[in-house]
Amino acid sequence: MDGKNTGSVGACPPFEVLAPDRRTLPLVLSSPHSGTFYPESFRRQSILDDLGLRRSEDTFVDVLFGAGPRLGAPLLRALYPRAFLDLNREPYELDPEMFSDPLPSYANVASARVAAGLGTVARVVGGGAEIYGHKLPYVEAEARIEGIYRPYHATLSALIRETQDLFGYCLLLDCHSMPSVAHGSPAFTAQVVLGDCHGRSCAPEVTEAAESVLRASGLRVARNMPYAGGFTTSHYGRPSGGVHVLQIELARDLYMDEVTHQPNDGFAALNDILTALVGSLGDILGAFLLPDTARLRARSAE
Repeated sequence: MDGKNTGSVGACPPFEVLAPDRRTLPLVLSSPHSGTFYPESFRRQSILDDLGLRRSEDTFVDVLFGAGPRLGAPLLRALYPRAFLDLNREPYELDPEMFSDPLPSYANVASARVAAGLGTVARVVGGGAEIYGHKLPYVEAEARIEGIYRPYHATLSALIRETQDLFGYCLLLDCHSMPSVAHGSPAFTAQVVLGDCHGRSCAPEVTEAAESVLRASGLRVARNMPYAGGFTTSHYGRPSGGVHVLQIELARDLYMDEVTHQPNDGFAALNDILTALVGSLGDILGAFLLPDTARLRARSAE
């Protein structure tokens, strides 16, 4: 965490787009949880120390997938951290117990994620530690949603549309990390979890191709358990419309020390594997990823 960062929403841009010199792949990469800009006002609000606040970070995930732009696909990366605002949620998944005044009627206060303390404005970090020692005014949540969430998703939507306009379809890779012992269970041994909402968010060929590349690299891969996909996967994944979304969760001990957030000896090797993954997914994309109407037209023309 950069101790020199000060201010709140507006002190730092909400995101950064790393754009390729030329678009050659029908892919978009999104890293919504790798932000490390902790506003000073937020740090004062929290009862956690700096390392405690970082327990929810997908540290370095944007770097690990950083070859995307060089290969011809844009990378959208958040700059604010997940503990401050979770971009992989509905815009108003909020816990009413966190706020000193009433929430709007359209807020989703009953989701499983809210119950777990992991709404759009989270109550806890990874591991369950409480972030705040007092209730927040609702205007605080509204400022984060309007200043960070909405611009991020407007840009993500625009990148998806741009990709469809260029290639006829789009594959969005939603890039994340997970604790090396997921859900506290030592019986869980997967190093990568691929989430496609149990086959609803992307064509099966995409998930199969990704799994094949990762397994060939020696990684242990699971599908949809315990992470089938979050808001981004379910909201944007419309295979019939030519938009395919695959969530990728990486075990953090593959590439970093989970306490100090420093890269470990596996960082470079995993970076190489993910570079190969992005390139291979670009190679396999084809007519089966087009919208239903386009595929029907292509068949009728044969």
